[in-house]
Amino acid sequence: MKSGALRIAETAFISMESFTQTTFKHWVENRPAGDINRYELASGRIIMTPPAAWEHAEVEARVIRILGDFASKHKLGRNFGSSAGYELPSGDTLEPDASFISRQRWSEGPQPRRGQFLKIVPTLVVEILSPATARRDRIDKKKIYEANGVDEYWLVDPRRREITVFHLTAGKYGAGSHFEAHQKLRSEVLTGLEVLTRSFFA
Repeated sequence: MKSGALRIAETAFISMESFTQTTFKHWVENRPAGDINRYELASGRIIMTPPAAWEHAEVEARVIRILGDFASKHKLGRNFGSSAGYELPSGDTLEPDASFISRQRWSEGPQPRRGQFLKIVPTLVVEILSPATARRDRIDKKKIYEANGVDEYWLVDPRRREITVFHLTAGKYGAGSHFEAHQKLRSEVLTGLEVLTRSFFA
């Protein structure tokens, strides 16, 4: 399928055609050179997101640094930024703003191939809210991560300077734990992680 075959809906930035993970991967590999937009596959549709604002990127960098430093220090697993894509069992292919894969899950999962999407369900996923993505992050992506067995899901709200953490229990996320800027955020996946929520914001 040629890259020119993609037709973007006028207001939602969602493809009108349906794609499989295979045809989506082919489309991504053949998109125009210099295309800096971000593409994900959800429910068979390609969703385009333009480059993030600098404020979003700054929060993303802080999240990756804090999680990465902790995971590395305690040898818990591998940490990734927004350029890591995941081919999930549900048929969706997503690129979370930050993610973590435990050492055990990494060793037991399919062997990663260079230059390819990861076929491992991440242990922890972080999405940073923005006007363009907030609804998808809160509703659509939450359902996808829940259905695929992501153990912990963080929703980071830079505007309110707060984070909501969802833990997977009996296959469901539930209401989640809410952390405001002055409170210490705790993770069940990154055992021992306790950090002031404000540390993730400038």
